Amino acid sequence: QVHLVESGGGSVQAGDSLRLACTASSGASDPAAVGWFRQAPGKEREFVAAIRWTNLNTYYSDSLKGRLTISRDNAKNTVYLVMNSLEPRDTAVYYCAATILPRTSMGLTRTHNYGSWGQGTQVTVSS
Repeated sequence: QVHLVESGGGSVQAGDSLRLACTASSGASDPAAVGWFRQAPGKEREFVAAIRWTNLNTYYSDSLKGRLTISRDNAKNTVYLVMNSLEPRDTAVYYCAATILPRTSMGLTRTHNYGSWGQGTQVTVSS
């Protein structure tokens, strides 16, 4: 199990940008991949982005592609998610998740393929 902590959420205005951070506890085993998901009230938790730990390949939700950048800072053991041009529809709790098992590209979009989850960080976008 990987202990994950999200940070960087908050209340912003439409058009603003945010950088979310997902930090793994020191000493944790390297995951195969880290993903970001979000869940709005009454909605299913949906895939946002993911990054493979070994080769740094990145994957993005088709609907959000172009507004997102996911990256990794090895020294800080942290994965970042930069979201640009935020809209009210982006309002949700954003979760960081990790899988220590290898997954296909499609598998990285599925919540049940991740064994470790952070506590979530709230992002609220007002118009």
